[in-house]
Amino acid sequence: MKETKNWNGKHIAISRVDSIGDVLLTLPITAWLKEQFPTCRITFICKNYTAPIVKYYAAIDDIVKVDDLFTLPKKEQADAIESLGIDAVIHVFPKKELAKVFKKAKVPTRIGTSHRLFHLNTCNVRPNFTRKKSPLHESQLNFELLRPFGLEEIPTFEQVNKLTSLFSIESQELPEEFQPLLDKKYVVLHPKSQGSAREWPIEKYTQLASMLIGNGYEVVFTGTESEGQQFRNLIPQDEKCHDSTGKLSIDQLIWLIKNADSLVACSTGPLHIAGFLNVKAIGLFSPRIPIHPGRWRPLGEHSTALVFDPKCEKCKEKKTCDCISEISVETVFSKIGN
Repeated sequence: MKETKNWNGKHIAISRVDSIGDVLLTLPITAWLKEQFPTCRITFICKNYTAPIVKYYAAIDDIVKVDDLFTLPKKEQADAIESLGIDAVIHVFPKKELAKVFKKAKVPTRIGTSHRLFHLNTCNVRPNFTRKKSPLHESQLNFELLRPFGLEEIPTFEQVNKLTSLFSIESQELPEEFQPLLDKKYVVLHPKSQGSAREWPIEKYTQLASMLIGNGYEVVFTGTESEGQQFRNLIPQDEKCHDSTGKLSIDQLIWLIKNADSLVACSTGPLHIAGFLNVKAIGLFSPRIPIHPGRWRPLGEHSTALVFDPKCEKCKEKKTCDCISEISVETVFSKIGN
């Protein structure tokens, strides 16, 4: 099925109901749609906890929180979607329950990858492409789902990068203990990933923190409360080292990152937030496919992706490997200072 109609004035829904980084790397497709069809309306469907991220992207008109939608009885879920008057939905992250709701809601154009069996019954437009073995960045791969809207060529990484400019945040009030940081030079360290990525050892983060403090920086460790419990007792006991784990809302975390000199993290949400804010985002990666930086490095003009050995044989052969641990503290520090 090939869509050739003019989508100006139409209502398009983008569904991405997974994590912060994945959601951020999906946002550029909404900017492309707005460029092609300036009067189209775009609703972004996401989890409740990623909604604060989505609201700061200028191309988004409305947000539907899927957690709230699924608290409704099943019949009311479809009614709620039908009441929005959506003309097309793009299931960027395939989710069977949501795909069924949009079919029941009789949304006319329902787009989802052909690589999900349940899309045979729930989607009537099924682009055929693969993510795992593609050389493209994740943000570029999401554009494959725009083929039905007349997209002829996938934008380059540099073209997608420019679309981060639509992401901006208004001033936020940080907890009192972190307010003084906004007048200082500080680096954000985000050691954990909730299991979504290969992680650099916490011992190296603490060594980096000590090196930064010794060179005139303040340091802020970020993460959830449960993550903080895993490393809180290991971080330097210094007045220039701050533990914000479990103390910040998503909005406050974004504001903290926006005002930072740099951020260091593995392939996780805060790394991509920093990239979108054009803060120096230093990502620590394994070269293993499909988690390598070619697919997951942060967007942003001041972003850097580090691996220990791009040609690591163990990673290439998909053997057990922890080469990310071999990235030196000195190498990371040098990227902060550049």
